[in-house]
Amino acid sequence: MTRAPRLLIALSGLAAAVQAPVAAVDLPNFVVIMTDDQGYGDLGVQGHPSIRTPRIDRMAAEGLRLTDYYAQPFCGPARAALMTGTYPPRNSLMFNHIPRARTGIHPNEVTIAELLRDRGYATAMLGKWHLGDAPEFLPTRNGFDTYYGLPYSNDMWPFHPKIERRPDEHERMRYTRERTAYTGYAQSEETYPLDWFPPLPLIENESVIEHNPRQELLTAAYTDRAIEFIRANQEGPFFVYIAHTMPHVPLFRGRAFRDRSLRGLYGDVIEEIDHHTGRLLDTLDELGLDEQTLVIFTSDNGPWSGYGIDSGSAGLLRGSKGTVYEGGIRVPAILRWPGRIPAGLVSSKVASVMDILPTLAQLAGGEPPRDRTIDGRDLEPLWSSPDKASGHEVLYFFEGGYRYRAEDGPPENDPLLRAVRAGQWKLHLGTESEGDGVKIVPGELYQLYWDPSESRDVADKHPDVVARLTRQAQSFSNGLRGDTRPLGRLAD
Repeated sequence: MTRAPRLLIALSGLAAAVQAPVAAVDLPNFVVIMTDDQGYGDLGVQGHPSIRTPRIDRMAAEGLRLTDYYAQPFCGPARAALMTGTYPPRNSLMFNHIPRARTGIHPNEVTIAELLRDRGYATAMLGKWHLGDAPEFLPTRNGFDTYYGLPYSNDMWPFHPKIERRPDEHERMRYTRERTAYTGYAQSEETYPLDWFPPLPLIENESVIEHNPRQELLTAAYTDRAIEFIRANQEGPFFVYIAHTMPHVPLFRGRAFRDRSLRGLYGDVIEEIDHHTGRLLDTLDELGLDEQTLVIFTSDNGPWSGYGIDSGSAGLLRGSKGTVYEGGIRVPAILRWPGRIPAGLVSSKVASVMDILPTLAQLAGGEPPRDRTIDGRDLEPLWSSPDKASGHEVLYFFEGGYRYRAEDGPPENDPLLRAVRAGQWKLHLGTESEGDGVKIVPGELYQLYWDPSESRDVADKHPDVVARLTRQAQSFSNGLRGDTRPLGRLAD
């Protein structure tokens, strides 16, 4: 894919791409909104009793809500799956990068933004990237004309609660310790040295414009810049990816949203995201772009339960961020496209964050790359032929996070496959070394249609299902170990 720079113009601090004449009227626009650590149950339409989200609820009423949509157990892998349409182990991005990492997304990966830019789209990314913070790995090197946001998680800064204590602590650090003690933060005995995290950089394109920014301004700022970009490129086509910093801890909300929610600080944060999602939808309506624009709202993983009341909710689902139980990987997903997606549609077909790349590529008149394995599938049949669409017949889930250092890559020969879903069945898995390979070991089996909370292990009652899914998982694991792509690495 081409990575040639495009002509940019300045617009209120955000560069907007100048497009060559194309048949823009025939190509849809795309807005993808991904929140951070928002749980399955953290929307009114998903059943939360005290968080009010009228604009996102209205999105669902006007479009398609996916009840069985899966992301990944951690932030970085979810973004890798979104950008590339593949399982994170396949492109070696199954962990969260930390600041100053010498690895990131490989330059040969083909991202959604690259596919769309080659179709004549203006592309912008606002918010959290988390696929490497060196300039070589940033959004502007991966298909985005413009970028404004944080390169990794907002808690990777000098005020993390695990930073070792010092006598002359900054006011921000004192507040962090008080807040986490109040909320019930499950902190281990491990501490980080004082210089573990550098000052948090706010980046514009490839330049740091501020350190340790006021995070209470970020949700509004991302939305402001997205709206500016849409206005500048309203003749289309455009692709805007908004990866909100919130509601990842530490939680921040704008002044207008303080103490507004019955759910406290966490609810304030979600209600602010809802408000600004509404601003984006209002802008599309004002510009007459509603029927030309697909808007997708989702989250990267389940709630981070270790932070007590500053965590979200997975609703009736078991588990949370970092696990392959449903609460860690099943997340909200709403698609709105007036005139194309029927209003009030609800689908329980199995879908995934990996599906966004092939979906947008097809809708833009292109296709996913043919020279590599793409694990996602086109979502369009879920709304155009809902009675015939099948969704994923089998979906696999992997362990990730901080199990190994970014510089080392994953454990040799072990893709860390930890669960498989096929229809109503979900089998949890383990692995054992076996010669030069890995043996898949079956564990708990759940019947998700009857037991979405994964509360009753029925493995002993369905040995045939366990055996079949174990064979499928073993075959997939064997194939995956022979079909992986390299991690991007900085030259020494």
